[in-house]
Amino acid sequence: LVKPDEKNFSGFVFKIHANMDPKHRDRLAFVKIVSGTFVRNTPYLHVRNNKKFKFSSPNAFFADRKEVVATSYPGDIVGLHDTGNFKIGDTLTTGENLHFRGIPSFSPEHFKYIINNDPLKTKQLSKGIKQLMDEGVAQLFTLKLNGRKIIGTVGMLQFDVIKYRLEHEYGAKCSYENVNIRKACWIDEKNSDKKQLNEFLIHKNKFIAFDKEDKMVFLADSDFTLLNTKQKFDKILFYEKSEF
Repeated sequence: LVKPDEKNFSGFVFKIHANMDPKHRDRLAFVKIVSGTFVRNTPYLHVRNNKKFKFSSPNAFFADRKEVVATSYPGDIVGLHDTGNFKIGDTLTTGENLHFRGIPSFSPEHFKYIINNDPLKTKQLSKGIKQLMDEGVAQLFTLKLNGRKIIGTVGMLQFDVIKYRLEHEYGAKCSYENVNIRKACWIDEKNSDKKQLNEFLIHKNKFIAFDKEDKMVFLADSDFTLLNTKQKFDKILFYEKSEF
């Protein structure tokens, strides 16, 4: 338990936004201050990367304007300019090795193949997809069998948002193709029965994918399939969220 009146600074990244100003291609990581005091130009530990960073221009936001702040306190939110070092859920501390839990990715409700409409813009499309997924706009799954990429969203409108932003922010055009998936379940490879897991991977090979963190995911085509699979492979641990 981390209390706000603790002396040592800690905070976590809860949101990332790319291209807030499209002219500058800037990317901000939004950090919630949990304890201690965040001070500009002070080195802090990025726990996941085990590296220290200091920030010369942390931003605070007031309505539609932002300004550089020297000091921030528990409860405050600061925007840190990011070149791709942060992910949602990352923890910053004065040196303590702790990680705030509780920002998992949940199983999406809708799934579609994403298709590159302009092969000459493959690099831009890949960069755009990665940055949008880092923002948490949607989730990306890559099939183990053939490497095809599937976008998973909570609502159908998000597909239009992704398509629009890819075109207008990254110059990449995409389209979608329907795919018969009902639910995504993350698999705990480490704590599942190895023999049963190997059998599962053979029988369900075409339904296995990996998320953007390379965690294994089972893409079930129906609730019945998922239930039947859980009963048949009862020594495999399935989760409907990415953090377990």
